[in-house]
Amino acid sequence: MENRLEVEDLSHAYPGRRALDNVSFSVSCGEIFGLLGPNGSGKTTLFRILSTSMPVTSGIVRILGHDLATEVKTIRSLLGVVFQHPGLDSKLTVVENLRHQGHLYGLAGKTLRHRISELLERFGVADRARERVEILSGGLQRRVEIAKALLHSPRVLLLDEPTSGLDITARQQLNTYLDMLAQTEGILVLMTTHLLEDAETCDRVGILDAGRLVALGAPDALKAEVGGDAIFIESTHSDTLATAIMEKFGVSTVLTDGGLRLECESGHEFVRDVVAAFPDEIQAVRFGKPTLADVFMKLTGNPLV
Repeated sequence: MENRLEVEDLSHAYPGRRALDNVSFSVSCGEIFGLLGPNGSGKTTLFRILSTSMPVTSGIVRILGHDLATEVKTIRSLLGVVFQHPGLDSKLTVVENLRHQGHLYGLAGKTLRHRISELLERFGVADRARERVEILSGGLQRRVEIAKALLHSPRVLLLDEPTSGLDITARQQLNTYLDMLAQTEGILVLMTTHLLEDAETCDRVGILDAGRLVALGAPDALKAEVGGDAIFIESTHSDTLATAIMEKFGVSTVLTDGGLRLECESGHEFVRDVVAAFPDEIQAVRFGKPTLADVFMKLTGNPLV
């Protein structure tokens, strides 16, 4: 328990809406855990509770052995939090932002200077230390945000949509830094995301839908449960085509916006046969190995958007 974040039967309701419905999972130190889900799935509510911005109203949350309902002050000292919206003062320099953060946690003098220098060097922004935050790129600002969150040496790092607004290169660099933190320092990293690319880099993923945890496991293990190839068929007559495919091939399909989705072995052979059988009804076909979006579709019947 002292090396884990544990969530047991966590629920939360707003007037007329249940945001979390008996969610349970655990994360160990040294692990990168992703909470994946569309808007409205409950990710934001769960993040706010874990970051102590909202109280626990039903269920249990323990962070490194401490009860979130009764030991908030102790838990806050263990957390580093990076919110989706920037928390840096754009008019201050990088060093000034970190210095003020350090003062909030009682750091000062040589200890604070050394810690700032160490983190800026680690995240590749030491050469920008005296520049104002407003002139940095989005990727560099994100690095500074994480350095700021790690200044007081937390054991748990919580990130809300950390790569939102970043280009592909900046996202890849950030995920590399997070992996380094988990592997070399044993920090527990938990992130919320709606991006498949981010979720794929996590050690394990919890998939949320309408406040429920519908899947939990390593990305590859979850995708393996889908089975075969994932195929999407675009058609203007999806209803009748679904019936025709079932009658001819014995394969069930799921209706989606603009077409049909199905799973089968030897997808390339099925694509050839189905196009030959229904050339006038099919506008386009895509197929490939399952993704986490396919896992979500299979479990919920809805696209991950």
